[in-house]
Amino acid sequence: MIARGIMLGPDQPVILHLLDIEQKIDDLNFLRIELLGFAFPLLKQVVATIDNVEACEDVNIAIMIAGYSRKDGLDTKDLMSKNVSIYKDVASVLEQHAVADCKVLVVTNPANTNALILKDFAPSIPEKNITCLTRLDHNIALSLIVEKIKVPASDVENVIIWGNHYLHRYPVINHATVTIKNEEKPVKERVGDDHW
Repeated sequence: MIARGIMLGPDQPVILHLLDIEQKIDDLNFLRIELLGFAFPLLKQVVATIDNVEACEDVNIAIMIAGYSRKDGLDTKDLMSKNVSIYKDVASVLEQHAVADCKVLVVTNPANTNALILKDFAPSIPEKNITCLTRLDHNIALSLIVEKIKVPASDVENVIIWGNHYLHRYPVINHATVTIKNEEKPVKERVGDDHW
């Protein structure tokens, strides 16, 4: 989709830098060949590498999809420890080799925590340029509110989530309002249960 111009627009040429671990280099090269085989007019080059510096050199946009996933027996502390090492390494390289106003999108969960780690280890990248995808957490929070106060999802607005939810598997709902018959109230007021 990036190579087709869906992400950056139909007139923006792109060079894709693909980074993976050494054990995946063959898969990465197959992906490179496949992408080039599509002959997308906007795709000028594909760099497939296991070298962080080569992957981050002069990039304008970094999409972070790497990370350890939760597996049986892997607790939150271990998961976070593994992801910290990944994000610390790549952030440090982005800090030194990406363009000064590089934009970074973190996808791997816990995305908000991984984005914070990246921000801490790449302090020269403007804070406003680092974001993460937490749509799933947002939707979970919305569904919990809808179920609790028995209103349609279309009545719940301004849901803001924050925090790391791995201990209890629920996102932390920082703010939400509900509009019923043009009467807007905070969810906290409608629920009336601080523990919930």
